[in-house]
Amino acid sequence: MSASDPPTGGWRAHRRALAALAATVALLAPLGWMWWGSLIPGTYSVMDMGLVDLGGGAPHSGHGGHDATDVATLTGPQTREPDVSVTLVARQETVELENGPAVDGYTLNGSSPGPEIRATQGDLVEVTLVNESVTDGATLHWHGVDVPNAEDGVAGVTQDAVEQGSQHVYRFVAEDPGTYWYHSHQVSHEQVRGGLFGTVVIEPRAAGADVVDMVAAVHTYDGRRTVNGRVGESWDEVPAGTTVRVRVVNTDSGPMHTWVAGAPYTVVAVDGTDLHRPTAVEDTTVLVTAGGRVDLEVTVPRDGGAVRIGVGAGASLVVGSAGATAPGGEQPDDELDLLSYGEPAPLPFDADAADRSFDYSIGRRPGFVDGRPGLWWSVNGELFPDVPMYVVAEGDVVRMTIENHSGDVHPMHLHGHHAVVLSRDGVEASGSPWWVDSLDVRDGETYEIAFLADNPGIWMDHCHNLEHAAEGLVAHLMYEGVTTSYLVGGEVGNSPE
Repeated sequence: MSASDPPTGGWRAHRRALAALAATVALLAPLGWMWWGSLIPGTYSVMDMGLVDLGGGAPHSGHGGHDATDVATLTGPQTREPDVSVTLVARQETVELENGPAVDGYTLNGSSPGPEIRATQGDLVEVTLVNESVTDGATLHWHGVDVPNAEDGVAGVTQDAVEQGSQHVYRFVAEDPGTYWYHSHQVSHEQVRGGLFGTVVIEPRAAGADVVDMVAAVHTYDGRRTVNGRVGESWDEVPAGTTVRVRVVNTDSGPMHTWVAGAPYTVVAVDGTDLHRPTAVEDTTVLVTAGGRVDLEVTVPRDGGAVRIGVGAGASLVVGSAGATAPGGEQPDDELDLLSYGEPAPLPFDADAADRSFDYSIGRRPGFVDGRPGLWWSVNGELFPDVPMYVVAEGDVVRMTIENHSGDVHPMHLHGHHAVVLSRDGVEASGSPWWVDSLDVRDGETYEIAFLADNPGIWMDHCHNLEHAAEGLVAHLMYEGVTTSYLVGGEVGNSPE
């Protein structure tokens, strides 16, 4: 080797360093690209996010443009005198639990739950939300009530959040009798958990059977499960032999079971819709999805006893005559299967002649969401904001297959519509039509549902474990020819989840 030749060892080391650098660049460049591509603007329109899915249907018109209908115009009646008028004042303050401690949270008219809103089918309901001290802003979403889109209460999609010191008026006709609830859809994973919610009951025009009607709103405040804001056992006094309809509302983000101890009971409605010819059951629980509602009917024993409506975690509602002894609250092992409960009845559309068919496959995978690395929920293999924008036309019959392979349960909630369950894991529904707006999809399960696209707008279709929604488990259903002028983020800080 001459003096001019480079040292062999040094050249090899140099090549190894270059190779290592190239390998590092090859590794980091895609990660950097993924990170960059995941960044979400501080202000954006839901019209600009997501992957358009036509469900096999042909587009009849664009979903934006100068001729599109803005969701702000899809309101309830504006000139008719209201039949029910309510003002709700939202405050960020201490919540005083009955029979429990005070916790930091939110109130409506000084309490949590907020006031029950009760109307009769056909009534025009007018609710004025006044934000006195909720610093992040607030809205009211009418969970399960198929209101016009402008009244849906989703910050950044159907309205701006109501800032502190401002107010907003909601107007809608109470079309469908049933059990519903309302809650904020601004920073909802914090505000709902903190108590910014209440219940809604729409009674039928024609008087039904002579039953005592009561609501059991279940909520967990700072680890303490309550019924109507009371920790532990609640009591409602009724005479022996009375038939009671108990409207159980799950306002938490996880599933719960309810049951009756002390007498047979009947599940008469789910998510606001009566079941067809249900039968009495005993020693059996029924699942109540997060956000879901189940109406139970039970007759208090004529011998002067009481019944206990259990909701788990040490909370229950006891119904009976004064001084009666209620049975214990142990949860039964058996669970009622709503897929085969009750008797079949005709559907208002032909689910086998769908105009659109969609897949909503829930998974979990590593990646970046808004620049944050983690293990995130995915929809059809994509991470937020690259989630589906399901596009329909008014009048379409829509089928949707919901699959869950994520390792967790997801209570899926479609705004503005009720869907009927067609099958679970390939087994067709054989009981009463099971209409839902909130459906628990457990890990490994596949549901087929169908609905009629009869309420134009832009609607959220998301997990009602609100922490999951805040982590990106959300999609949208959009009608052709509809747009929104509202923005997520923006000057008022719209943040629907």
